[in-house]
Amino acid sequence: MSFTFTTLKTAIQEYMDNDESTFTSNLTNFIVQSENRVFNTIELNVFRKNVTGTATSGNAYLGAPTDFISPMSLAVLDSSSNYTYLLLKHVSFMRNYITAAATTGVPKYYAQFDDDTFIMAPTPNANLTFELHYLYQPESITAASAGTSWLGTNAPDLLLYGSLVEASTFMKQELNETTMFETRFQDNLVRLKTLMEGRATHDENRYDRTRVPITPTAPQ
Repeated sequence: MSFTFTTLKTAIQEYMDNDESTFTSNLTNFIVQSENRVFNTIELNVFRKNVTGTATSGNAYLGAPTDFISPMSLAVLDSSSNYTYLLLKHVSFMRNYITAAATTGVPKYYAQFDDDTFIMAPTPNANLTFELHYLYQPESITAASAGTSWLGTNAPDLLLYGSLVEASTFMKQELNETTMFETRFQDNLVRLKTLMEGRATHDENRYDRTRVPITPTAPQ
């Protein structure tokens, strides 16, 4: 089973037995809130991207992608496409490192200057190519032109029960009703976390990550 935006909205209405206009006008909000809970709780490999860009000689700043959330790595490529990974630091470190505007070279460090910009040190001494590996904000199933999303296709129950938690809260249902949906949501969240952060992150020769149990969070 999988959900499209249309079938998910229908399922929420059927579970809640509610087609009142105020309720139906908030279906998109319920779904987006559910997606955000998942995105903010677990790290999914499918929500990572790689992009390349060029920094201008003499400019210490590098623009971030519009869907950027957090960095995984930033590397500078030489003329032979060899990678040298920069070390992530705080902006205060960068300010202390760059003691003069003329401090240039191949960058060794980077920091997130603001939501849209990285700062590098030393300041690039040429038009250098960089590759950014980052966590991005996936397009909501409510906004996708095809009406589909990774969660809707691969974790439909998780998306459904998260939406039902929000819908139940909106309707001010009895606590046991909301708790039932929350329990189902948390069960599916644990299964997805185990798959994506556990089984999908090691091979048979090494075990390099300890699975950390999810601490249940209250509905948002």
